[in-house]
Order: sequence, then C-alpha cells, then structure tokens
Amino acid sequence: MTHPIRVGIVGCGEVAQVIHLPALRDLPDLFRVTALCDVSPAVLAAAERHAPDAALFADYRQLVASDDVDAVLVANPNVYHAEVALAAMAAGRHVLIEKPFCVSLAEADALIAAEKAHGVTVQVGFMRRHAPAFVEAVKMLAERRGDIILARVHDVIGPNAAIIDSTSNVTRAKDVAETVLEEGRRRMSEAALAAVGVGEGPKFMAYNLLLGLSSHDISAMRELIGMPKAVLSATQRNGGRVITASFDYGHFVCQFETAVDRIPHFDAHLEVVTPTEIIRVDYDTPYIRHLPAKLTVLSAHGAAGTSTDTSFPTRYDAFAVEWRDFHANVTERRTPKTSLADARQDLELFRDMIASMA
Repeated sequence: MTHPIRVGIVGCGEVAQVIHLPALRDLPDLFRVTALCDVSPAVLAAAERHAPDAALFADYRQLVASDDVDAVLVANPNVYHAEVALAAMAAGRHVLIEKPFCVSLAEADALIAAEKAHGVTVQVGFMRRHAPAFVEAVKMLAERRGDIILARVHDVIGPNAAIIDSTSNVTRAKDVAETVLEEGRRRMSEAALAAVGVGEGPKFMAYNLLLGLSSHDISAMRELIGMPKAVLSATQRNGGRVITASFDYGHFVCQFETAVDRIPHFDAHLEVVTPTEIIRVDYDTPYIRHLPAKLTVLSAHGAAGTSTDTSFPTRYDAFAVEWRDFHANVTERRTPKTSLADARQDLELFRDMIASMA
C-alpha cells in the first residue's frame, strides 16, 4: 500500500478509547482511522472525538463494506468477534482481532478457513507478546528450553475500572437497550455450552476468565516455553474467578494461577527457572500507556552471592509495537506470530482445563 492503512473499528469501548485510538493517532504514517462502529450512540460519539473525520456506523456490516476501509479492528464483545471477523474477511478486509479471537474450536476453524479463502491477513491481539522485554526473554530462552526445571505463570489483578477511572475519561455504554445486552449474554452462554459443555455456573465463569484475561498469559507461555504436552490438573474456585493449573512439559512442570480481586493493582508475570538463571517478565497495566514490561534475570555472583539485572529496552507502548507489526504483516504479506492457527492452541488448552475441573 502506498497510503496509510485505513482502519475501521468495530467496538469503541474502553480498550478502543484508552489504548487503540491513541496508539493509531501516534502512527499517522502507517494508519488512518476512517470508520467507527458501536451499538451505543454515546460510545460512538466519544470515539469520534479521537477520530473526527471517521464515518460513523451503528451496524458493523456497513463498516466492513465501506470502500474507505482496508483493515478492521474487532474490539466488540467477545461472543461477536468471530461473526465480525468473518464478515470483514468476506469483504476483503485485513483484520486485527482482539482476544479472545473466538469462543470455540469450531469458530476457530471457520476463521482459519476464511482467512485462507479470502487471502487476507488476520492477527490476534496478544499485545503482551509484542512487548520488547518479552521478545528479549524469548530470545534468551530459545536455546535453553532443555535446561528449564520449573516455570510459573501468575496473573492476579483488580478491576480494570479502578485504574481506568482514575487515569482516563472513558464513556461507557449506558444507553444500550437491555434486550441487546440480554441477547449478548444468551449467545455467550450458548457458545460456551457448545465449546466446552457449560453455559452457566462457576465453570462457565472460569471459561470466560480463560478466554479474557488468561488468554494473554497462556499465549505468552506458549511462545516463551512452548506448547505443553498435557494439562496435569486444573481447578476453579470462588465462583470461577480463581483458576489454578499444572501443565506437563515432560522434564518440568509449569504452574499457572490467576485471580480477580478487589485491590486496584496489576500483578502479572512469567518466570522460568534454569539451574543457572531465573528469567522473569513482569507486566504492568495496559490501561496506562508506555508502562514497559520488565525483564529480570537472577544469576550467581561469586561463590555465595547473587546478581539481579532488571531491564527494559524501550518505553515504546506494546500496543504500538503490535500495530507496527500488523502494518508490516499486511504490507509485506507476512504471517503474524499471533496468527489464528497459533491462537487456536489456547482454545485446546482451555477445553482441557475446563474438562479437568471438578
């Protein structure tokens, strides 16, 4: 493309207002937001303030059909992701689809088939895997996976609104009819039931948590240390809001834990232990831009001491890196590392984790 990629955004809620629209505004040589879509008139008006020249739509079908759109960001409620992405691909649009990219393996296979049929680029929005500190950690461990003796994935956070409301001015969809919201809840229940056999109760809540917050963690885990051989065990507690699991990697086990509490904090990290080093990547909240992920390496220092090196190569926002990579993937016809086929593996693990829960 000789011009900036023209982006249409479907779903203009928190993540679009706080993160994506500012990130795209900072990349004017690569992108131009030309269309916005949301079912909430108030949310759509708020998003328009970030992109005053964009066309406004209440129906995503009209947006993906617009001749002024080259690529579509899918950021509406999770259960509608596959539907919108399929429509965008059928219209010949490239797609950056927020996690989770879909709810079921059947939807994943339909998306993968559509991508191939329409010859477009589709990238899943796992921005943590684009964080420069994480990329460094992946390079460090590329030759050391055989040395790993233990790994841990930890993600315990408070409500996002506790951070967002004190740092950003966000308009939420308080003007959407209850019938529309109820339709979304019904569709999500039916989709989860078809995917993993549960459409309500604690295991249903746990599946929602896996699709949402935990998809970041599991996706990053897979790139950092590979796909596990099996799920050894998985539990849910506190109504599905706390999940633990053990993944079998053959010569080591990776422990996984996630929970949502009521403390306004963000505690997310991956840690890998080898006989000579402990390599750890810490993430901060994405809702405050330019807070870098940090890489920490603990190693021996002398005969009886240790040395800790904590670093980050840049403060450049991980979402902006993600968008830059999307531009390169589209214009250079590269396969994204966070491809649909790659993200499908998360759904396989989530299915096995839900099956292991009592």
